[in-house]
Amino acid sequence: MKQFWVDIRPWRKDLATTAIESGADALVTDDVERVRELGRVMTVADNGDLVPGKDVFEVEIVDKATEEEALRLSRMGPVIVRTRDWTVIPLENLVAQSDRIIAAVTSADEATVALTALERGAAGILLSTDNPAEIRRVAKAIADAGAEVPLVPFEVTRVAPVGMGDRVCVDTCSLLTDGEGMLVGNTSSAFLMVHPETLENPYVAPRPFRVNAGAVHAYILLPEGKTAYLADLATGDRVLVAEHTGATHEAVVGRVKIERRPLLLVEAKAGDAKASLVLQNAETIRLVREDGTPISVAGLAVGDRVLGNVAEGGRHFGIAVAETILEK
Repeated sequence: MKQFWVDIRPWRKDLATTAIESGADALVTDDVERVRELGRVMTVADNGDLVPGKDVFEVEIVDKATEEEALRLSRMGPVIVRTRDWTVIPLENLVAQSDRIIAAVTSADEATVALTALERGAAGILLSTDNPAEIRRVAKAIADAGAEVPLVPFEVTRVAPVGMGDRVCVDTCSLLTDGEGMLVGNTSSAFLMVHPETLENPYVAPRPFRVNAGAVHAYILLPEGKTAYLADLATGDRVLVAEHTGATHEAVVGRVKIERRPLLLVEAKAGDAKASLVLQNAETIRLVREDGTPISVAGLAVGDRVLGNVAEGGRHFGIAVAETILEK
């Protein structure tokens, strides 16, 4: 997730409050104590959580020499970069070589440019404004800047009950919508998209914050291309939620429910890639069709097409590694 910093110097309570309520990761301030009275948020100040010149650095980019200085400092910590005329090329040069660049901006339009530089974007934004509404606009721009994940249609090749086991419900702190889902798989090389419990059912009320994601052993795709075992998720973790278009955003885990239930194996293929997932055998568990509509595993049949993702296999503590590995 891109970092969202707000400069609230000189002190203004309305800006600080709006920044905290908008999910700012850090406030650059001249009054740390007043910030702490409002809520828990990282502060950048001489007596703050991050100290300028020690934990975080600032460079105005005016020429190649200052670009190189910003890169040198980025080896030690985040670097706030400013440009006199807010040209894109210096920022692209920095983003191409460092993932610790915080772009100083004054508007949501400037933030959008910084977040899309070289498609990768700056690691974060430092907003300076006297308008609380602009803080909210930049927060939205950052929330909408999630990286896209390539989704492909998989053809179902097998659906079979496999007996009892432990499955995991991932309850998030967000209300999910139709056409979204989490990417989960038996292996780290291919994932199927599991739909949230947003639909009405005669027997169970909707739980739009929940994805009944699969058995405890399964991998779930996380932000930044990482993975975790479903059983290892815990309150406060961040998970990746994908739309059927491939756009993504993050959600915070509020609770994980592991319960013993009858299970179902789904296998599918996309070209040479094969995906499989063990899910609870119940009508409320759904995968996602190409058009974003959900399809219940209770009615899933060989030949149905559902969305998934093909990835590089091989993980070490959830991080992709280049190694010889066979998962089956």
